[in-house]
Amino acid sequence: MKPILVVYLIACGLSAVGLADDLSQFSVATTDDQGFLVHEVASPFQSGKTRLRVLMPNDHVSGNRYPVIYVLPVEPLGANRYGDGLLEIKNRELHNKHRAIFVAPEFSHLPWFADHPTDPTIRQERYFLEVVVPFVDRTYPTKAGGAGRLLLGFSKSGWGAWSLLLRHPTLFDKAAAWDAPLMMEQVGKFGSGIVFKTQANFEKYQITRLLREKPKALGERKRLILLGYGGFREDHQRMHTLLDELSIAHEFRDGSERKHDWHSGWVPEAVDLLMVE
Repeated sequence: MKPILVVYLIACGLSAVGLADDLSQFSVATTDDQGFLVHEVASPFQSGKTRLRVLMPNDHVSGNRYPVIYVLPVEPLGANRYGDGLLEIKNRELHNKHRAIFVAPEFSHLPWFADHPTDPTIRQERYFLEVVVPFVDRTYPTKAGGAGRLLLGFSKSGWGAWSLLLRHPTLFDKAAAWDAPLMMEQVGKFGSGIVFKTQANFEKYQITRLLREKPKALGERKRLILLGYGGFREDHQRMHTLLDELSIAHEFRDGSERKHDWHSGWVPEAVDLLMVE
């Protein structure tokens, strides 16, 4: 492990335990047909190569630092049955409106943003924390520390955004979830067994359990954002009630109903709320 990298991780609130970033390989960025910067990534925490796509504000200035919003996927690799979150950001000009960097990682398996208990090639949380985030911070002009890192997702990636924030509240500042199964309490639904495998492992990431165990972990600011619905309105209403019972500050919008998709109109509001200081 490189000493300089260890110092960097500690300064940014990342764990250096078991670091495998030295074993991961990133290609030099190329520009794809959508104008995104694309890196190919080979990591021991993923099965085969994945991609990392980056969207910079058009008017970025050398020497300036920008917040990063991680656009978390709901499908493995480059699948787009539910649309393309980074493309939605670009089409809405949100990278320019907010002068932020948007980063879309990929995962080789259905993304639940957790580590499989036995399969080393399905370590999604570890890959994201120990490989993706450090690479982005050392390669792009990001704002240092957790205050500059934000999480955006829907469905299972909305779950992932909240789980990552609750498990690592000093590493990320806010998390926005839209139409997500946040009240899920058993492993197996929505393909989750592929990643969690066991109920015991699932419970390490379970949103309701994390909230009840550490209700004060996020402080008094509204760092959790809960928006709209397509198929999970009941989950959101129940979660809103639970957060109120636990006196956890949060932003809640009950509606409007939209298609379960990146392009159904919910993303601009979610990004606006993430960027509120």
